[in-house]
Amino acid sequence: DNQDNCGAPVVTETQHHPIFQPVMRLAATLLLPVLASATTGYAFKYDAIRAQEIERLNLLPGMTWKAGFNARFQGHPLNASKELCGVKPGNLERMQELIRNGSIKMVNSTMLGAKDIPTDFDSETNWPECSKVIGDIRDQSNCGCCWAFGAAEAASDRLCIATGGKVKVPLSSQEMCFCAERNGCGGGFLDLAWSYIAKTGLVTGGQYNGTGPFGPDAGFCSAFSLPHCHHHGPQGDDPYPDEGAAGCPSARSPACPKECDSDAKAPFDDFFTARYTYTGRPESYPRAEDIQTAIMTNGPVETAFTVYSDFENYVSGVYQKTSSQVLGGHAVRIVGWGVDKGVKYWKVANSWNPYWGEKGYFRIIRGVDECGIERQAMASPAKAEWSGPGI
Repeated sequence: DNQDNCGAPVVTETQHHPIFQPVMRLAATLLLPVLASATTGYAFKYDAIRAQEIERLNLLPGMTWKAGFNARFQGHPLNASKELCGVKPGNLERMQELIRNGSIKMVNSTMLGAKDIPTDFDSETNWPECSKVIGDIRDQSNCGCCWAFGAAEAASDRLCIATGGKVKVPLSSQEMCFCAERNGCGGGFLDLAWSYIAKTGLVTGGQYNGTGPFGPDAGFCSAFSLPHCHHHGPQGDDPYPDEGAAGCPSARSPACPKECDSDAKAPFDDFFTARYTYTGRPESYPRAEDIQTAIMTNGPVETAFTVYSDFENYVSGVYQKTSSQVLGGHAVRIVGWGVDKGVKYWKVANSWNPYWGEKGYFRIIRGVDECGIERQAMASPAKAEWSGPGI
């Protein structure tokens, strides 16, 4: 029977004949420098194009944010940042359908108990007893599981706030990413993550190799297993390898964990019982003021927005899109808002490690639904009752 060689080229005896070996060596000697030169030429071309794009962005009239060169993209064409855009197409339409059938409850500021909205608000300073949890900037590695990270992070914040700071734990991005969705690195939907917490619950889990504010000895159940990476933006002090480089390969989704890590400690060491969950349906918030009221009342929310090609060059400031080229959908966590030189903005926590952007955060213009960021916000319900270890 013929054997399937998985696409590998078939090597014949003729190719191994001594007569052909000098010819092949000569061909390799002549061709490799040509190929290397061509590759280097492309790299210089791409870098020159990116440098021109960054200069163009920074010279735009009325620019409210700063663009910069990222070592990650050296030798790569523009728009090389698509892999982390893990919100699947159709997330907004899916949310709207789930609202219509009652699976998600759409609420406004009146339903939440309308409050006077301050000019500035930051969840971390408003709830200092939960600042360690809220300030935990995670790293999704070279994996498109932003949808899982945003939910696990915002749920951790809301759990801490709901318990008055009694429960300060990071809920597991590992379980969320690889159990709520079989191929979590391939993307997911926001509602899927929030429904998973409500129906199944989520174990605890810190960052890769015990990094982050909780340290290596916290004893949580299921830590994120994929390595830290340097993401989009200048290298700066970021010690992690670039996406796609050695140490940060394009990630394949590992299997859903079935037990806690070997260093897990009580009360977090039982994968089947040491879970946190909430009652009620996930909520969505249709307007900017509804999002603000929801955050002021119960803590940060997850949202999705459309990533345009210029975003990969973000360094600091209040982002406004200047490009019309879409790269994909990305999920993040809104933690607050403010005004900078008359420009209203959202303060948003990303999951690209604390060396990216403004110490892991970025700001984006508020009140105009920039990139769709004000249409897809959701979180646990205002009157949710949480349960789990320590409650």
